[in-house]
Amino acid sequence: MSVRRQFLRFAIAGIVGFVVDVIVLYVLLGLGLGYYSGRVLSFLVAAFTTWQINRRHAFAAQADERRFREWLRYLLAMSAGGILNYLVYGGVVVLAPHGPWLPLLAVAAGSIAGLAANFLTAKFWVFKGKTAGTRQP
Repeated sequence: MSVRRQFLRFAIAGIVGFVVDVIVLYVLLGLGLGYYSGRVLSFLVAAFTTWQINRRHAFAAQADERRFREWLRYLLAMSAGGILNYLVYGGVVVLAPHGPWLPLLAVAAGSIAGLAANFLTAKFWVFKGKTAGTRQP
């Protein structure tokens, strides 16, 4: 699979993860969690969701049979981009006017900021194992 095709599939998984992230965050905010603690939990749920999609679609030929170990690598790798994501999210929460759309806008800005870092760490570290069948453009 070409790098472009992998990135497109990774981005689609990211969109699904974004939707999950936002829904979980709004639910947690409704339950009384704050913007920051709620986001940590919503990020973890979104990361698990994107890992499941990416291991089956974007990096299927490279997925590790040892799922728990792969999940831990994925979570660690996504945390690198997640730190950038969280910093941008926090900046939007602090700087943007508060309203019902604030969590959505903050998650979107953070997600875009972490996208490239997350793709590179997923491709070259988490799912690097089996590269047979991966074609470069």
